[in-house]
Amino acid sequence: MGLKLKTETREQILRWLATGIRDEPLAETVFAELCGRLMRCGVALSRATLHLRVHHPQWLGTRLTWVPGQSIAKVETIAYDVEATDAFRRSPFQLAIVSGLRVRQKLQIVGPHRFAVYEDLRHAGHTDYAAWPLDHTQGRRHLLTSATDRHGGFCAEELALFDALLPWLSLVTEIRVKGQLARTLLDTYVGSHAAAEVLRGATRRGTGATIDAAILVFDLRDFTRLSNRLPRDELIEILNDFFDAVGEPIEQHGGEILKFIGDGLLAIFPMDQAQACMHLIAAVREGFQAASRLWTQDDRMRFGIGVHLGEVSYGNIGSRHRLDFTVIGSAVNRAFKLEALTKRLHRPVLLSADFVDAAACHGQTEPLGRHMLEGMETAVEVHALRL
Repeated sequence: MGLKLKTETREQILRWLATGIRDEPLAETVFAELCGRLMRCGVALSRATLHLRVHHPQWLGTRLTWVPGQSIAKVETIAYDVEATDAFRRSPFQLAIVSGLRVRQKLQIVGPHRFAVYEDLRHAGHTDYAAWPLDHTQGRRHLLTSATDRHGGFCAEELALFDALLPWLSLVTEIRVKGQLARTLLDTYVGSHAAAEVLRGATRRGTGATIDAAILVFDLRDFTRLSNRLPRDELIEILNDFFDAVGEPIEQHGGEILKFIGDGLLAIFPMDQAQACMHLIAAVREGFQAASRLWTQDDRMRFGIGVHLGEVSYGNIGSRHRLDFTVIGSAVNRAFKLEALTKRLHRPVLLSADFVDAAACHGQTEPLGRHMLEGMETAVEVHALRL
């Protein structure tokens, strides 16, 4: 027996998808509101999911799960290897994505059902299930699923309503997926603060600001020798482990990694942050300890660290068609030169006297006197961090 849906409410849902969510950036909020509106329209939803591919560096996509009473859908990340699993290959998700057609299964039928997920849903009290492919541009396909616990399952009018909503939902989700992808890519490749600046419109060459910052340079030692004797995959794994070890403490303590330079990195701690210098020292200590535990076959991993502070130019620099959001200035150059000096003085962490004075961390350092830095005309006072 069919269900008479409220035509006026259905049209309101379509208008809401078209014009009512322009200022809502989160797909999980939009999806939860859509499900709530469908229930008010008369659709007996007991569960719905939205599966979106976002191509994050750490995961393939996200699954948004909604049940009645939620104002925002639950967000779970999906690993890159999920599509290689037997559970995925033997699922209605794979069938809908490959065929491009709606997949439906009445769950009240005595099993066993074709797919294990059907049995799970039936045991949870659901009576009917449907999945729709959700097509975006450039051949990208996502997935929408719905379930009901009403006796008899979905009626034809309810399924037709979902069919009518699909083109609108595709547009709505693509906009938000693209927005999320843009934020993810910028966070990944230029850092969170620089990403925020770019998204606010700081994209013109030469734009930026002058800021005071504590500057941190890490560099891995003997990388050329390692690259000559290790296979490519092993070398990349070593480099990634090193960057994990030294990079995570930087981000956890409020610093920003601006770039990876071969086997090294450049990071800053803006001085408008409270106790930025002390946060930098904590990040250096934790990164040093974590990296010191890394081994490359019979060699202990060695590296040098240079620390300075000063005024830097922070913004867009590069050619007309290829920009880099980074920092430049004499303070940055001095941090790199202090890192290079670690090789000559055989001390892993060197700090400028300017940084030590600003951080008031004399008790944690050992004065090494004045030393010439390459390209500088006068010697500078250098300290070694006690580790």
